[in-house]
Amino acid sequence: MTMSSSPLGLHRVIDPPGVLPQAAWRLDADPAIAPDEVRVRVDRLNLDAASYRQIRETYGGDPDKIRAAVLEIIATRGKMQNPVTGSGGMLTGTVDEVGPGSPLGLKPGQRIATLVSLTLTPLVIHDSLDRWDAQSEQVPCEGHAILFARSMAAVLPDDLPIPLSLAVMDVCGAPALTSRIVKAGDVALIIGAAGKSGSLSTAAARHAGAAKIIGVVPTEAEAKLLRHPMTAPESPLVDEIVIADARDPVGLAEKAQAAGGPADVTVVCVDVSGCEGGAILSTKQGGTVIFFSMATSFSAAALGAEGLAADVTMLVGNGYVPGHADLALDLLRTTPGLRALFERRVRHEGGQP
Repeated sequence: MTMSSSPLGLHRVIDPPGVLPQAAWRLDADPAIAPDEVRVRVDRLNLDAASYRQIRETYGGDPDKIRAAVLEIIATRGKMQNPVTGSGGMLTGTVDEVGPGSPLGLKPGQRIATLVSLTLTPLVIHDSLDRWDAQSEQVPCEGHAILFARSMAAVLPDDLPIPLSLAVMDVCGAPALTSRIVKAGDVALIIGAAGKSGSLSTAAARHAGAAKIIGVVPTEAEAKLLRHPMTAPESPLVDEIVIADARDPVGLAEKAQAAGGPADVTVVCVDVSGCEGGAILSTKQGGTVIFFSMATSFSAAALGAEGLAADVTMLVGNGYVPGHADLALDLLRTTPGLRALFERRVRHEGGQP
């Protein structure tokens, strides 16, 4: 690449010019790298849950149509950014080439996971995604991606299977921010507690000293994941389980109250829209709500809190907290039952660990 490079990736923006890569409609994914860039040989994508759900539901679960839709997005945009949800995901691969000016500390041949969104990562897929059954967020593939000087990546650990590491790193911002916000003695309410980001957030809240953790799940099947003897033999991930529709504000708040709420800290980790009001109503005055879902309407959250006269601090989980990958992997290694839950999740989603 002959043009001067920007550590932010501005030189890769095609349309519209002058915006950051995440906001761009289209990126240049030319495999030739600038002196401060890194090219990665991609072997797996992990689509954002909200994006995958939207594509799957749009095409009625038809694998051929789902594959075609993902390929079309990447080919058109030079990155994986769902135009409906605005979200992307992340990837794993092998470092192929490192520019002499790259500050990322990576070396050719290292297996890595990117810790920045696919919505700002130049990406080309070289195969037809024929190895992907479209029943999972994890997409085996062949392709290449470009990392900028301000990108982030982590070398995959040797002690964990790659699909498991990818599943953890995809949501590692959630437990890190939860750990920062939850204080000793707090009541923590985790909406979507049996999911990947939710279960990690319950472990982070426990590690931070929460006095009570209330896990909200939508169905009895999800509740069984939290009650499973391999998941909670002696140290349960949650203290109370609430089965509720998080889109029903009053119903959720009443059940949360009965379980020991309202919460000091509420963490929203579900990939459906309409959960803002219930999260706010379930949080005490002066408490904090962390929205860690790309399905969140932040205008609905702000206006809803105002309309409810709710004095709550609302935080957007942006996916990055210093040390977030190491913290999440350590929680998986050290929290009884968390790895078992993750392994069942990964198997169910088609990525065999």
